[in-house]
Amino acid sequence: MKVLITGNMGYVGPVLVRHLRRRFPDAELIGFDNAYFAHCLTGAPTLPEASLTRQVFGDVRSIDPGLFHGVDAVVHMAAISNDPMGDRFARVTAEINQEASVQIAQQAQAAGVRNFVFLSSCSVYGVAAGPPRREDDELNPVTAYAASKIGTERALAGLNGDMTVTCLRFATACGMSDRLRLDLVLNDFVAGALSRGEITVLSDGTPWRPLIDVADMARAIEWAATRPAERGGRFLTVNAGSDERNHQVRDLAHAVAAALPGTKVSINTSAPVDSRSYRVDFSRFAELAPEHQPQVTLEGSINRLVEGMRGMRFADAEFRHSPFIRLQVLQQHREAGRLTDDLVWRQGAEETVP
Repeated sequence: MKVLITGNMGYVGPVLVRHLRRRFPDAELIGFDNAYFAHCLTGAPTLPEASLTRQVFGDVRSIDPGLFHGVDAVVHMAAISNDPMGDRFARVTAEINQEASVQIAQQAQAAGVRNFVFLSSCSVYGVAAGPPRREDDELNPVTAYAASKIGTERALAGLNGDMTVTCLRFATACGMSDRLRLDLVLNDFVAGALSRGEITVLSDGTPWRPLIDVADMARAIEWAATRPAERGGRFLTVNAGSDERNHQVRDLAHAVAAALPGTKVSINTSAPVDSRSYRVDFSRFAELAPEHQPQVTLEGSINRLVEGMRGMRFADAEFRHSPFIRLQVLQQHREAGRLTDDLVWRQGAEETVP
């Protein structure tokens, strides 16, 4: 088995690579990444990429078609990966998240790749009152990031050929990783509790968020990368998560406070309505992938974060301005002249990487 993983040097990648290596010890695992966030490590004893067969560096907007030869499955994770970055770099988000994604899928299909996995997002539901959203419900993207995911899904649905394509609409990611992100709601709350003894909820606490631990994302990706077309169809869009992990933001804050006694919870009750609030129905995923269902509970995700962050001696009260906030990293690269306005590495940029 030969698997190409794009965007492997981000938040999910280290957990996914470790999982795939454990599940398929003899597989050829190839990573492809442009290394925006390669240095954002949490003090792991070994480099996450040590579990790969090979690491390739490059930009997904100009990937070598030869890289797909002999590949059985492509896991396409590379993206401008959240709403603040998408808003700040809207044009580049469309280029990387949508245009490059479609081109990569076309190249994979031309090379005879069997399975193509695209990491989409439940954020495509935007503001969605009423019952939990199902895959065929109306979409309501309110950010450039969500719009790029929808655009890619629709383009992938139009591909002709034998390649099995799975679009995983993931719940909001959370949990510990060797390349931790703190611009995710649960991770942010744990960071605030550990560093300041206080959780600051920027919204009024009522918005709904479905969550999924990165460890469970890896299980879902494994399923999609090996899924036969008979199991869901040649093209499949599926919500990836679990019904039990639909939470209101205020409940997440109180759950973290309960795990770390003495933590104060501050909720901005006068905040304007959050532009993203949705519950999600994950029954299709439960039916199609019964052996790859999420296993990590909310308490489990919190405990893993607490243990991991204490292990790295995390105590940065100003963490929202740290390298664990992805937009901050891109802005620092830009300010130092390492990246162009199009988020392309400048020649010789490696000399200025901290």
